[in-house]
Amino acid sequence: MVSESRVRVKVIYSPQPRQVQEISLVLSAPCCVLQALQCSGFLLQFPEIDTPQILLGIWGRKARLDQVLRDLDRVEIYRPLRVDPKVARRERFTRQGARAAGLFRQKRPGAKAGY
Repeated sequence: MVSESRVRVKVIYSPQPRQVQEISLVLSAPCCVLQALQCSGFLLQFPEIDTPQILLGIWGRKARLDQVLRDLDRVEIYRPLRVDPKVARRERFTRQGARAAGLFRQKRPGAKAGY
């Protein structure tokens, strides 16, 4: 008797900040990221992620839809950024001023400059 091998996978999506949707799946091996997405139901539940420009990752590393999954992989679906982080940092810096932002913001009493 030949037993079919199985792959345990988690699919994770955060539709809003501080809101995480997670589903655990057991799929027959070999399977790819696209199959995990289809089985998770997230494509139906969140139609905004059903686009060709979707960004995906496995444990924080970029992944393709045809990438083969291994046991205990974590498939992550990434939201597009609303604001470029560099632009947001520049705007925050100009609002706060040079002395109130960044590395030199908090000083210990009696410490040298920059420490």
